[in-house]
Amino acid sequence: MFSFVLGLYTCSGLYAQNRDQEEQSFEISEERALEISREIEAHQAGIEEIQTKIGIYDQSLIEAYSSLAALYDEIEDYENASAVFLDALQVARINTGLFSAEQIPLVRLLIENKINAEEWRSADDFHELEYLISSRVFAPLDSGYLNSVQSYGAWKLRVIRENLFNQSGQSLVLTAGEVSSFYNRVIGKVEQEAGLQNRNLLNVLYTKTQVDMTLARYIASVPYTSFQGTASPFINQTRCRNIPNSRGQAVRQCYAVQVENPRYRQSQREAKRFAVSRHTRAVSRSIGKLENIRNNNSELTNAEKQNIDIQISELVMESERLLRGSDRPYLF
Repeated sequence: MFSFVLGLYTCSGLYAQNRDQEEQSFEISEERALEISREIEAHQAGIEEIQTKIGIYDQSLIEAYSSLAALYDEIEDYENASAVFLDALQVARINTGLFSAEQIPLVRLLIENKINAEEWRSADDFHELEYLISSRVFAPLDSGYLNSVQSYGAWKLRVIRENLFNQSGQSLVLTAGEVSSFYNRVIGKVEQEAGLQNRNLLNVLYTKTQVDMTLARYIASVPYTSFQGTASPFINQTRCRNIPNSRGQAVRQCYAVQVENPRYRQSQREAKRFAVSRHTRAVSRSIGKLENIRNNNSELTNAEKQNIDIQISELVMESERLLRGSDRPYLF
């Protein structure tokens, strides 16, 4: 009994302590909110001063706008933050040109802003803009370009996996196919610049295999009945029966009826298997490129080679599993 009372007292004390901490945390948060409000007013006054004394497109406004937008972001006023970031981007464009490396940090801040606000389409638009700028100002082997490729690909993979745009299954497949084609173009650029064994291809190839494997998994999960078969869905059959005429005599009467074509089901299964294998073949081509880099690039460390071997082994097993699964009509 004493232990129970002691425990209850201890819990009550802890609860009171936690409540005090929460209230203190709330007070600190409220205090910070008031501090931010004052900082916003100060930043706005500073921006007005720059605009009046120097000009509305002075380059110093880029940092001033960015600092103000960051304050709006901190209090989750994403709409005002976005508007101010766009002001900063406009000033950067006027001072540095339509496409410049100076704009990329601002575009990335806009991407983060739109993701925090769960404005997925706008976030996608700014990812597209970041890649467009990077492709114009950086060479294919430049780390700035490759980082942009990775960021763009990772975002598109998230869009597909989480279905952020609420797309239909068919639309998701089309989106994933576009991303896979994007990586093909990137890989072609890097290979043209540096050859087939360049280590810069590794991360690009890894992400491309994830996209292709995501596509293959999705298609493998779709029932085969959703695929368009090559045979006709129905065939005509003649059926006859004896019916009495007006004199009571049996007369044979025949007529044509449409029935399901058993070959159509088989052609649907074949269409599904072909769709799965098309994407696993894309994975196989990427595996071939990974093996080429692993075997011919003398700059790779043993740890990097081991990592490539692990990646290849996992991809091969997953591809084989998906192909076996697509042969099972009772599952799909």
